[in-house]
Amino acid sequence: MKKEKNKKQQSGGNQESKQLIKTKERKPHNKLKLVGNIFITLIVVAIIIAAYVLINWGVEKLEIQDVDFTADKIYSITQPTKDKLANLNKDVTITLINMRVYTSVVDLANQYANLNEHIKVEQIDDISTRPDLESKYSLTSNDSVILFASNGKDKIVETYDLVTYDSTTNATIDKTEEAFTNAILDVTVEDRPKIYFLEGHSKYTKTNLASLQTAIGEEANDVENIDILANTKMPEDCDVLVISTLSEDLTDLERDEIIKYIKNGGEILLLQDPGVTISKDYKLPNFQKVLDEYGISIEKGIILETDAQKMIQGAPNFIINDVTLNSSITKNAGMNISACFINAGAINFEKPEKMEELGVDEYLTASTSNAFYRTNLNVISATKTDSDQDLPSSTTGAIVTKKINDEKESKLVVFSNAVFATDTKIQVANGHYIYAIDLYNNKDILLNSISYLTEREDNITIRKNVEVTTYTVTEQQHRIILTIIFAVPIAIIILGIVVWQIRRRKK
Repeated sequence: MKKEKNKKQQSGGNQESKQLIKTKERKPHNKLKLVGNIFITLIVVAIIIAAYVLINWGVEKLEIQDVDFTADKIYSITQPTKDKLANLNKDVTITLINMRVYTSVVDLANQYANLNEHIKVEQIDDISTRPDLESKYSLTSNDSVILFASNGKDKIVETYDLVTYDSTTNATIDKTEEAFTNAILDVTVEDRPKIYFLEGHSKYTKTNLASLQTAIGEEANDVENIDILANTKMPEDCDVLVISTLSEDLTDLERDEIIKYIKNGGEILLLQDPGVTISKDYKLPNFQKVLDEYGISIEKGIILETDAQKMIQGAPNFIINDVTLNSSITKNAGMNISACFINAGAINFEKPEKMEELGVDEYLTASTSNAFYRTNLNVISATKTDSDQDLPSSTTGAIVTKKINDEKESKLVVFSNAVFATDTKIQVANGHYIYAIDLYNNKDILLNSISYLTEREDNITIRKNVEVTTYTVTEQQHRIILTIIFAVPIAIIILGIVVWQIRRRKK
């Protein structure tokens, strides 16, 4: 019995020893398997990263167009640009110099090339290979610019021309498409219209109207200021005369020259604040003689709204007027547009029979039927008082066409407000200011008026405005962001594999 018991104990001991040996043999095998799995994972991750880099490199080399999934198609060429360039029949070369890092700009340039067969795109990454351009434009290896050229005309666009900034909101406003389209027009338009701003008596200086003048110039127009009294006559090449609110009356010479200009078929854009906002003794008989040519006058006083939906910030003198649908300055816009006038007056017209003698008129903007008129600006009440007048649906914008003869006519676009066209800062939120010209569609309305007066209907549109709030990161922040994007996911994958192996071993 003892011998059998000893044999069983010995046999059991041998089995335990064998099991222990097997366990010891399995441990290094599992370690090798774990290392192998980690190695395989790292290889897979490396392959994925390599594939990502390779695909992006291939897309860039093949110049495959990006697909724009944004609701407003902010990365695609807009319909207004397509319309403007639809009839382009001159060869244009867009040369991208040191612009490879600006991938969105390169992509947009290629979209222009696909838009019209007359547009070609060329990329130069080393300006030293083109000593002709290097010398002509004084370029260095560090300069990143876009050159537009056509039939001996050229224009350089810098990278800072592609954006503008709102310092109050830290917003970056993309102007790339606008800059490209205007540059193409600049080098292809044969005769650039000449726009003159009357100076010498205007309440608003060139500084006040800087944004408007710049915007007009960017649409392939030449913009200058003219002092008729100093020049003794109107310039013969004037296509449109812009008159903004006068702080004093015209001289007899200026009055006669402007009337002569009108009778010769001249075009005028008039931006006139109501007289009572300047002074109580605001009398401009010579200027009124000019307005009499079109059968209009500007009522003294300001319009105040009572409709909360037609004012901003609850201010009844900041009125919102919709522009008449299918008017001459909105018909190609494809959407409703509105102006925000500040202390606007009312445009008065001669009797219908008199207007019929003078020509044809077209109403553009008007206040609502709930508005009223105030001539006594000492009254500070926001609601209607006994001294205020009922003047519903007052006209604030109009087009008047004066027929000179069977072959000639003079057009006037008039708004009973000038503040809306200026760089006057308007507070629209706490600490947030915006230029009056940038409220609602003010700038579009003004630019479309110029396009209408210069008979360039392809320019009557709503211009693209892409605003993106951005921030600038430091180098250290950039490294942290890259770590989060790449290192953290890899670490999580490896940690997951280790935890999985540990749990597997415990089973």
